Amino acid sequence: MNKLKEIFAFSEAFPLIFTQASFWIFFTIIYLVFALVYKKIKFRNVYLLLISLFFYYKTSGLFVGLLMFTTISNFLLGAGIFRATNKPLKLLLVAFSVLLNLFVLSYFKYAYFFTDSINHLFGAQLEVAHWLAEWGNNFSNVNYFTVDKIVLPIGISFFTFQTITYCVDIYRGKLTPIKSVSDFGLFVTFFPQLVAGPIVRAGDFIPQINKATQISRDDFNAGTFLILKGMIKKMIFADYIAMHFMDMVFDAPVMFSGFANVMALIGYSLQIYGDFSGYTDIAIGLALLMGFKLPQNFNSPYKAINTSDFWRRWHISLSSFLKDYLYIPLGGNKRSSTGSMLISLLILSGTLVAIGDLQIALLVIGIVLVLITVSLIFPKVKMEFIMNINIMLTMLIGGLWHGASWKFVIWGGLNGIGILVYKYWRRISPWEKFDNRLTVVWKIVLTFTFITFTRLYFRGESMEHISGWYNQVANNMDWGNALLVLNQYRIVFIVMLAGYVTHWLPVKVKSGIENIYSKSPFGLKVIYGVATGIICYQAYSASFQPFIYFQF
Repeated sequence: MNKLKEIFAFSEAFPLIFTQASFWIFFTIIYLVFALVYKKIKFRNVYLLLISLFFYYKTSGLFVGLLMFTTISNFLLGAGIFRATNKPLKLLLVAFSVLLNLFVLSYFKYAYFFTDSINHLFGAQLEVAHWLAEWGNNFSNVNYFTVDKIVLPIGISFFTFQTITYCVDIYRGKLTPIKSVSDFGLFVTFFPQLVAGPIVRAGDFIPQINKATQISRDDFNAGTFLILKGMIKKMIFADYIAMHFMDMVFDAPVMFSGFANVMALIGYSLQIYGDFSGYTDIAIGLALLMGFKLPQNFNSPYKAINTSDFWRRWHISLSSFLKDYLYIPLGGNKRSSTGSMLISLLILSGTLVAIGDLQIALLVIGIVLVLITVSLIFPKVKMEFIMNINIMLTMLIGGLWHGASWKFVIWGGLNGIGILVYKYWRRISPWEKFDNRLTVVWKIVLTFTFITFTRLYFRGESMEHISGWYNQVANNMDWGNALLVLNQYRIVFIVMLAGYVTHWLPVKVKSGIENIYSKSPFGLKVIYGVATGIICYQAYSASFQPFIYFQF
């Protein structure tokens, strides 16, 4: 009884996380109730909405109020955009919707980033004031909210992007607003994907809300297989290697050799893949067990043969969002826009001020003026120039979406440079037309190496830690003790090897494994599940390991 009370009561230290036994007790109970109500569509939707809100409350406490505000405000704005009788009013309402969503996101996620950047650039001494928490405390006369620090609500980037797609798609005429606020609330808050995606578009999910629940044998098999696969990815290929090796190295890179630092970075590529794709596998699997289909979010990204291919395979729901709702509105590969010019000017100005060197500033300004002049004379150069700017802006903003720090902007910029370099390299590369096995392997290794290197700016705790990593790799590789490192952490490296081997298995092999599971009798599936659980929890630690993308 006490265990149930612990599961269903809010605890900041113990939220409902897919890898905890308490979540599966919770899901079993709500799924038994779901089995009783799923035939009544309206009742099913209201039930899932309430469960989703409770799930978020368990994860983020009183921030469930923010989630409800976002839901109700965008529901009303979507209806207003649809009913508006003229285009200027529609444009005004959709602009207000986007600005409102971005304001909420920026307030909670980027207040310190913008303030620190302004202070650094202009020598100011601005401080962040949590006026929203102060207003809430004054309004209620009870100090519910902490005012000394702005806490980032879990999953805010995901549900904010979903509400933006809803209002923008109504404005574009691609979507008719949903009539029921509870149904819209289910779209925004659906608990399997609420806190870490995949990002679900209204046009894909809302039509499923009013359909009768149909869970086929194939859905059950695919759903349970994805859940088991996701648990292995998260608890073994991500958490185990992080807790027993990588976290120690990244926390103090100067205490380890350059070789250990390199191996930790290679391991981190596996960790973040196992962590994030593991979450989405479980989310998609849970949704299938309730009759809903979520979009694919990963497609063997480390099989990518170039940077562009990688971003078509990694976090697919975000990549497609950035393309449709940022890259194309900025002008895509056809034109520049006022937005792209303003953003470019802001980034360039901020960079020059930060450098603080007049000669470098004049050199950069001269290069920009030459490029603009050449682009005005030669139309083809202009088109290339515009497209490259829009690609870089998309990747820089995509980097900032991942975290409120300049190291994430650098990470996004490096990926943008990787895309542009390949764009021109493939035009002159003598190997581009070759598709034999050796050439493909070389392309995969090269792409993986580049992507793994950029992850240093994703994982590094600070620029000081990143500098420490560079210093150790450049000056202290310590090849003589490499075998000692491999032996000391041999279980970690065996797990890493197993993770990468399974990732690089051919599609036919992976499909064959899933097919074996699907054709197995129910009793054998239970044995698979129990065995997976035992293995995962044997490798697991008692310490709480949240999913990495919860912070985004």
